[in-house]
Amino acid sequence: MITDAEAMQAALAEARLAANAGEVPIGAVMVQEGVIIARGQNRVLRDNDPTAHAEIVALRAAAVALGNYRLNGSSLYVTLEPCAMCAGAMIHARLDRLVFAAVDPKTGACGSVLSVLNHPQLNHQMQVEQGILADEAAELLRGFFRERRG
Repeated sequence: MITDAEAMQAALAEARLAANAGEVPIGAVMVQEGVIIARGQNRVLRDNDPTAHAEIVALRAAAVALGNYRLNGSSLYVTLEPCAMCAGAMIHARLDRLVFAAVDPKTGACGSVLSVLNHPQLNHQMQVEQGILADEAAELLRGFFRERRG
C-alpha cells in the first residue's frame, strides 16, 4: 500500500520529467487500492493541446487502464491545486479523493480562487486534502519560472 507521501513523491517525479521537457512542472498520479494505476505530467506544449494538463493526462490513462471513464475508488495526487477544467473532469470521473501539494493563487479551483469541487449543487462530492510536500512542489515551480525568466 502506497502512502500519501510516496504517491506525492511519484507525482513530483512526473513534474520533474515535465520540466526537463520544457513544460510547466506539474505531475499527477492516480492511485486505486493502494497502487499507482496511471501517471501524468503537463504535456500542453509537446502535444499542442490546451487540455493536456497533468491531471487530465493521468485521468485519461487511468480510464484506459480500468476500461471505464468512471474512476470510483480512485485518488488523484497532483503537485499543484487543479484548475476549473481539471476539477470538472475529476467530478465527471467520480474520483473518491484529491490530494494536492501546493495551492495555486492564480487559477486554483479547489478553494484558492474558485471552489468547483464539492459545490453543494453538484451531484458528486469527494474528499480533498492539501499540503503534502507543498514546499517541494512550490519550489519546483518557482525554480522553473526563475530559470525561464533567466
